[in-house]
Amino acid sequence: MSITVVIQQMIIIFILIGIGMLLYKKEMLSEMTATQMSGLIINLTNPALLICSALQDGPRMSLRELGMALVMDIIIYAGLILVSFLIPRILRVPDRLHYAYQMLTIFGNVGFIGIPLASAVLGTECLIFVSIYNLLFNFLFYTFGISLLQRAAAKQAPSKEDLTAGQPEGPRFKKLINAGTVSATATILIYLADLPAPVILSSTLDYIGQTTTLFSMLVLGVSVAQMALRDIFCHPKLYGFVLLRQILLPVGCVLLLRPFLQNQLLLQTTALMLAVPAGNLPLMLSKQLRLDTDTISQGIILTTVLGLLTIPVVSLVL
Repeated sequence: MSITVVIQQMIIIFILIGIGMLLYKKEMLSEMTATQMSGLIINLTNPALLICSALQDGPRMSLRELGMALVMDIIIYAGLILVSFLIPRILRVPDRLHYAYQMLTIFGNVGFIGIPLASAVLGTECLIFVSIYNLLFNFLFYTFGISLLQRAAAKQAPSKEDLTAGQPEGPRFKKLINAGTVSATATILIYLADLPAPVILSSTLDYIGQTTTLFSMLVLGVSVAQMALRDIFCHPKLYGFVLLRQILLPVGCVLLLRPFLQNQLLLQTTALMLAVPAGNLPLMLSKQLRLDTDTISQGIILTTVLGLLTIPVVSLVL
């Protein structure tokens, strides 16, 4: 992985975020529009980008390599869960905010930012590994993630009625069937079957998928524009979190995995997935459960802004 390419891509990403901020300030892009664009990214453009990657010509990964990626990602997520209990204690975070740091630790922005970033830096051939990572992300979020936030809500809720009012509706496992899991599963199955696709279909998916990066960064720009600078940059514990989670953890994982992984593309993809900023799903669910969302919001924005530095630093060890 070329450090120059990574830096170039991060600069492009932040230019696009800046454009999103400017459009919001000029009232050419509203919060409602950003919300609608988020829906398009999650339900249309990201799935199209993933599925399109499975239709590309070129060298194919073996079933053994894909199985290795699955096992490795399971181990990584198990490690992230363990580390998520340690980081709040290392940083001496108040008990009431442990859940926020745990969610920031475990659930990176592997879809919203991870998919377009990996595609731009490593090429579409890496997206089969990204699909596996995203599939596990969704499974873990809608099982362990929801349980973690529900326990935090139970501790903070003054009454049973208030807690019940904030609970997500419907059986938890029904939420596993969503655009993220369906598109990731479809990508893996299409890739394994090596199914041919009509040019009209593949070209249509390609056009849709190409909008992912632009839409994602404009939406992030709107989020940054809505926050005061003091709310982003004036929290020492979050800087400690960025050092531990966004730099030391990905670098440590790369150094540990390197002797055991011969597939450099898999190693590089894993490093990027570990280095991406904190994800947005924990924030959305925390709001639904009426939890304090300030720390999660600040963590998401700070890790995204500092990603211009942290992601190239991680790429230096590759």
